[in-house]
Amino acid sequence: MRRTVAVPDGYALVRRGLVAAISVCCICGATAVAAKPPGAEAVMIRMITCDGEGVRMEVYLPLSVDRHMRGGQSVIGYYTLDLTDVNKGKPLEPVRVTLSTDQKTVTVDQYLRGLPPTRIPVTGGTVDFDQRFAKHAKCRPFQSQDPNFGN
Repeated sequence: MRRTVAVPDGYALVRRGLVAAISVCCICGATAVAAKPPGAEAVMIRMITCDGEGVRMEVYLPLSVDRHMRGGQSVIGYYTLDLTDVNKGKPLEPVRVTLSTDQKTVTVDQYLRGLPPTRIPVTGGTVDFDQRFAKHAKCRPFQSQDPNFGN
């Protein structure tokens, strides 16, 4: 007994593939349209820059706290360790940034990595962020506290 299997012609196969491709594109397009842009709280400004041996560290804080950070206040910002020169990129890492109550020190807590908090004088100074890449980093003044910033 012979069995015959129906094989779709080339046109039908192409048509099914085209329908599948359009369906996938519509789903992807709907997702992109439904995505919401970040709100104003996502706008960050660089507040601290530090230079180490072949690396640069930066700390970004929400624009809403620029020049309005009070002593004792903590905010979540982002820390970057720029390893572009060694082809490792420039990742952003969330950090907790606290201005001391006497407004003389900024503490950067890299809480996700479990590193000890880094205390940076508001006027700038030499600090250690990370024992692998960011030792003896020379930090500039905390920008929101520097009366000469931008002059």
